[in-house]
Amino acid sequence: MSHKTPMTYKDAGVDIAAGNEFVNQIKPLVKQTSRPEVVADIGGFGGLFALNATKYQRPVLVAATDGVGTKLMLAFMMNQHETVGIDLVAMCVNDIIVQGAEPLFFLDYFATGKLTQAQAVEVIKGITEGCKQAGCALLGGETAEMPGMYKSGEYDLAGFAVGVVDQDQIIDGSTITSGDQIIGIASSGLHSNGYSLARKILLESLKLDLAATPAGLDRPLGEVLLTPTRIYVKSILSLLQNFQLKGIAHITGGGLLENIPRVLPQHCKAVLNANSWDKPAIFDLLRLGGNVPLEEMYRTFNYGIGMVLVVPQEQTDHILQRLSTLGETAWHIGHIADADTACVDIL
Repeated sequence: MSHKTPMTYKDAGVDIAAGNEFVNQIKPLVKQTSRPEVVADIGGFGGLFALNATKYQRPVLVAATDGVGTKLMLAFMMNQHETVGIDLVAMCVNDIIVQGAEPLFFLDYFATGKLTQAQAVEVIKGITEGCKQAGCALLGGETAEMPGMYKSGEYDLAGFAVGVVDQDQIIDGSTITSGDQIIGIASSGLHSNGYSLARKILLESLKLDLAATPAGLDRPLGEVLLTPTRIYVKSILSLLQNFQLKGIAHITGGGLLENIPRVLPQHCKAVLNANSWDKPAIFDLLRLGGNVPLEEMYRTFNYGIGMVLVVPQEQTDHILQRLSTLGETAWHIGHIADADTACVDIL
């Protein structure tokens, strides 16, 4: 039996005209991230990027993809959507820079049940800000409107980044030896990991109000939790011009205990001094509020360290000085020792 009234895609919940208008709204934002290698504006079937291969002897492309995880739930609860866009870029480009690669371009995927243009524009504003901080171009993306897939007002994000490095400049940790030193660069907070446990402790167990400022914090809890992930790209690119970075670990899911061994040779271990760096107050609130064992803190959260560098002993102080001039807070947090298997000891 046929319907008497003609039906359209818009009747099913997908507004193509609204999607086109959204693309027009974000074009000026995307242009702010452009690099000389970008060939065309967004809106084509694929983004075009002309790699300047003359800058490299043996260019190797490095790719990374990631999301923001359940941190998005905080954005929904607070109706604040710009910072998660920065998080999305950070999680990808920070993974690329640890291999010595310069991020070149970024693509995003935004999926929702019904497109709310104002909300989506806020997300893209954050993505463009993250791309500017990383020095990479927002080359394109996908906006998917899928009625029935998501609750009203909610969405999901995914990001994809590509960088480039000369093959003989790839940082893979293979030259790390006993006696090398470990530098930790401060995180801006939880970054984008551990939010399922954080929500369980803070909102379900302690029943804290996101608008309140618990003892020890200097801002409302919601603002602290939505602090965007720090992007370390430009600082590390600066270090690479003058110093030898033998290994770099982005401290994401798995914390210090799981991520540092990923860059260590099998015969080395990292020995960290737990008292050598400052832990933001939010971590004390989580540890004490949830009675979380220390090992779990080090495995679930970054615990105040967003990026770890393994460097030659004689360059340690100079690197710390450079990081300070670059606006980073960093500490000498440990050293490399001999071991049977790659691991982390925290003393």
